[in-house]
Amino acid sequence: MKKLVLSQFFVLIVGTLLAWTVFVMELISWIQSKDCSVGCAVNAVNPFFTPCFGGAIFFAAALGLSIGMLMKSKKK
Repeated sequence: MKKLVLSQFFVLIVGTLLAWTVFVMELISWIQSKDCSVGCAVNAVNPFFTPCFGGAIFFAAALGLSIGMLMKSKKK
């Protein structure tokens, strides 16, 4: 079980980094009033209202839960 939780942790790290990277790219494009060709924002839409921001939040929350699971499993 510990191997599965550790694998999940690494997948969530990669997903979280990717999601936040795309969001930051959208945010920079939006601040500069340019279209972002990478993420969900089209026509300079506020990136806080895109599915990419929701996904980044979701991945971060899942990563937080995974860290909690790892910490709890180390105490045993």
